[in-house]
Formats: sequence, structure tokens, C-alpha cells
Amino acid sequence: MPEYTAGHQLSLLQGAQAFFDALVADIDAATHEVRLETYIFQVYGSGERVAQALVHAAQRGVQVYLVMDGVGTPGLPESWPQRFDAAGVHWLIFAPLGTFGLLLPSRWRRLHRKLCVVDGKLAYCGGINILDDWWDPHYGPLEAPRFDFMVRITGPLVREVHATMAQFWWRRQMVRSAQQVDWAGAWQALQQAVHEEPIPSQSPAKGRGALAQLVLRDNVRFRARIERTYSQALGEARKDIILANAYFLPSRKIRRSLVSAAQRGVRVRLLLQGRYDYFMSYHGTRALYGYLLAGGVEIYEYQSSFLHAKVAVVDGHWATVGSSNIDPLSLLLAREANVVVNDAAFAGTLSTALEQALAHHAVRLDTHQHAQRSLGQKLLDRVALLVMHALLLLTGKRY
Repeated sequence: MPEYTAGHQLSLLQGAQAFFDALVADIDAATHEVRLETYIFQVYGSGERVAQALVHAAQRGVQVYLVMDGVGTPGLPESWPQRFDAAGVHWLIFAPLGTFGLLLPSRWRRLHRKLCVVDGKLAYCGGINILDDWWDPHYGPLEAPRFDFMVRITGPLVREVHATMAQFWWRRQMVRSAQQVDWAGAWQALQQAVHEEPIPSQSPAKGRGALAQLVLRDNVRFRARIERTYSQALGEARKDIILANAYFLPSRKIRRSLVSAAQRGVRVRLLLQGRYDYFMSYHGTRALYGYLLAGGVEIYEYQSSFLHAKVAVVDGHWATVGSSNIDPLSLLLAREANVVVNDAAFAGTLSTALEQALAHHAVRLDTHQHAQRSLGQKLLDRVALLVMHALLLLTGKRY
């Protein structure tokens, strides 16, 4: 497991507007390099501000690297590839779906993390895509912005985020070179990946600032790290757990950890999606509610808009903000990144935001009403859960 390092200054940003304001300002001030990874990059509404900032940075000589996922971002609007190319933005779409799309289980391994590093001095990590907060690609205009978070980081962790992103970029360049049978290009990319030094990060004096760590999930070295991090925090909880998660289909181990915490006197509150988004996640999650409610876990459903957050606070000092949902896609297949913080001030800020959401934007599930839902509703929930487990078996994974 990764170790905490001290010396971090952390700013919690709620919603895309706050994130984009900070991100665009940092990109506009960049002098050397900007690296950005995202699942969705939609050049629409406020998302266009980020695209414009990347173009302007590249035009003044900043090295700009942009990676988008092939499911979240199957393509850019017609004019933007040319605009990026003309400005000198280095961009790629990770694992385009191709002819058979998601029919191939190998295509379910997505790039879902949201990371950015500017000049090696600051980094961002969280759950917010480059997507207008008041717009949904499937449902159109929203009555209220999505509920989600990002963390702006300065300190030692920036170097680690930079190294992670740089290595991923050069690996993708090697793959592209190999696919084009350009072995000289592949060798050159390998040499750059091996010898490239991370840009030095500026950090506060040793011993000052918050304790933090970067927790990654991929299919090579870090297959179960995020799930283990959650399990450890839940197992050590003594007073209070608040967990907000957009797509919540926990493993048996995490379900037991939540119930065990509740039964030893910990107040366990889950803030989950209350609006219909996708059939599988909406209904499959509800098939698990009975066990959790019976075990003393409080479940609240967010009503004001779509909940997209993947955050948690435990005992007022442990907190995490990231891209990883607590479901098999995130915990077993996708590339994810979470920041884990051990700091009462940061945890308190996040806890306040979650408490406000619970009090003003969510409805607590009634155990009796949930048990009395119609037979048809129960059948839909059970079918969705069974289908998700059947699909998971196709990948050779157990959950």
C-alpha cells in the first residue's frame, strides 16, 4: 500500500464551475507543460473554456498533452482536431471502440481517471470530467449542476501524479508506433519513457501541510489497491462514515465492512444516486439495499441533480476524493485515481459539503417502504444485478 507524505496544500473544489475556473487560470499561467487526462472531454458550454485554454497554452509554446477515453469521448467536434493540431496540442483518444465496440470484454478496460499537472508545480485529481455541469449528454439540460468534487494539490504528490501521467502517455505512444510497424519510433518512445525525468515540484517545508497519498488502480501493478484502501478505512472506523458514490455496487467484502461498522456503533451514511441514469446501475444497486438497511446502514438518495461524486469521510480525519466508483467496472477493470488524505481540516470541509447535501438535497430511504416495493420493481432490481454479475464473468473476474 502507498504511504502518506506530508507537506501538501489541498483545495477542495465542488462542481465543474469551480474546477474549470481554477484549472483555466492555472493553464493560462503555465510556462512549460500541461498534462490532462479525462474520461469525457466535451467541447460544449463551459467545457469549451478548457479546450480554448489548452489551445492558447500550446500556441505560446507550452507542451500540452491531452488524453481522452474512447468510450467517454468517441470523437471531438469536427473543427477541434484541426484546431488542436494547428496549435501543437498533443492529443490522443485511448482505446477507441472500433468495429465491435463494447461487444469485446477487453474493451471494457477504460481510462476513467481525471488528472492534470501544470508545470510540475500543481496537480488536480477527482471525479469531474471536462463536461458542462448543467448539461448531460443523454438527458440534455439539467435543473441543477452535478454533485461532484476535485482536489487541487501542491506538494510532493505532484511529482507522483506527473510521473504517472508521463509514463502512461509514452506507453500509448509505444503502442501506436508498434501498431504502425514503426519500430524505430517505438524504440525512441521507450527511451524517452525510461529517461524522462519528472519536472521538479515545489512543496512546502517538510512536516507542514496535509498528509496525502495517490492511490491508483490499473491492470498491472495496482489491481486491487483502491478497494483495499476503502476496506481498511471502513474497518478502522470508530465514529462516523459518510460515503457518496455515483455508481455503487460494492463487493461482498465492502458490504460486510459497512454493516460491521454500523453494528459496532459507527454511524454509516451512504449518499447515492437518486435519479435514473443507467438501467444496470440504478436497479442493480437497489437489489443490495435490503441487506445494508437491515444491518443499520443509512441510505440517502440524491435528488437535486445527477450525483457523480466518488468521495468519503471517515471519523473526521480520513478522506478520499477521486474517480473510482465502488462497483466492479471501477474496482476491477478501469484505470482510476484517488487522492487519500489524513487531515482534519480537509476532511471537515468535505464533510460539511456532504452534510449539506444529505440535509437539503437527498431523501433518506425508509426500510419498510423499500421492503414493500412492488414485485415488478424487485424483479427488475434482481435481474439487473444478475446481468451485471454475468457480464463480469465474461472478463474472468470475480467480485
